[in-house]
Amino acid sequence: MVNKKMMAILFASGTDNKLSELTIHRTAASLPFCGRYRLIDFILSSLVNSGVNRVGIITKNNYQSLMDHIRMGRDWDLNRKNSGIAVFPPFVLNTARDMYRGKIEALYTVLDYIEKSPEDYVVISDCNIVANIDFNKVLDEHIAREANVTILCHSNYATTSKRMMVSCNSEGLVTDLNFAEMPTAEKKIVSTNIYVVTKKYLIEEIEKAYSRALFDFEKDILFQSYKDGKIFVHQLEGFTAIIDDIKNYFNENMKILEEPIREQLFDVTRKVYTKVKDSVPTLYGPKSEVVNSLVADGCVIEGRVENSILFRNVHIAKGASVKNCIVMESGQVLEGSRLSYIITDKEVVITEGRELAGFKTYPLVIAKNKTV
Repeated sequence: MVNKKMMAILFASGTDNKLSELTIHRTAASLPFCGRYRLIDFILSSLVNSGVNRVGIITKNNYQSLMDHIRMGRDWDLNRKNSGIAVFPPFVLNTARDMYRGKIEALYTVLDYIEKSPEDYVVISDCNIVANIDFNKVLDEHIAREANVTILCHSNYATTSKRMMVSCNSEGLVTDLNFAEMPTAEKKIVSTNIYVVTKKYLIEEIEKAYSRALFDFEKDILFQSYKDGKIFVHQLEGFTAIIDDIKNYFNENMKILEEPIREQLFDVTRKVYTKVKDSVPTLYGPKSEVVNSLVADGCVIEGRVENSILFRNVHIAKGASVKNCIVMESGQVLEGSRLSYIITDKEVVITEGRELAGFKTYPLVIAKNKTV
């Protein structure tokens, strides 16, 4: 079913600086997650499952891996003649060489694309959100309330100062917005940085803000206009994660090992799509041990794997032990090596007899293509 009311604008970058080693060679949108997916897969799949087939992606830097992953959008049924995926460069204007400073400048560069699209509502989202969202439900609520903006939120702790806290009344009307000054000890209503916005309102606000040299969508538009009584909250149900630093990336990956959370995220009626690769099944050696782990296709496991996530084509050699780790595609852990609380990026080789250990609150990252 095609949703003719909604289009989407996605921001491929935004949290890259806090993901440090993992985003040296890629944008946050193409960061591998949960064995075989990239972060962008979750928002793209949610949109496609809700019938949204016009998606613009605004890039910033390191977007080669993202382009390789989404290709023409075929794996999400977005390789269409009159809609589908459009990828936009990161420059403020076609004649300028400066990259956009914030979402207002970025949205201003694609206003022509938005204006010419027939849809009346726009989903604006970052790509670092892991959730399975029914946008039709959100849109129905947005229209019924006659809202200008609906902020998609979840109840959680503010783990970083970048999280936007939202206060609302019993009808869901936003009564206050602020950024967390420090991590919170109790759960709050936290914005996911996903918004459903009425297109007419969005165009007016972006043009007005850009003419005043403003560039921060949250601070310069939402913080100024929520008092008008037209900004509402939609609370997401089920598993929702915001991936914005290394510790958070590790912890949210590990939660997927819990069966109830997997069932929430990978709802059989709302599939999560990704780039299809032809891989052989995983080979388990006669002395291999695998306990509570997610293992993708094409792996060869001869040692022990416990509470870990292995991406495609990983090799765990005889006598090697991997516990509480994330091993990305084509990683090798050779004989006698022992890893604990380690994140290895793609094509990392851990040579024989190495012992590497991080900690639950401080997992160690080994950058792409390194040999240790």
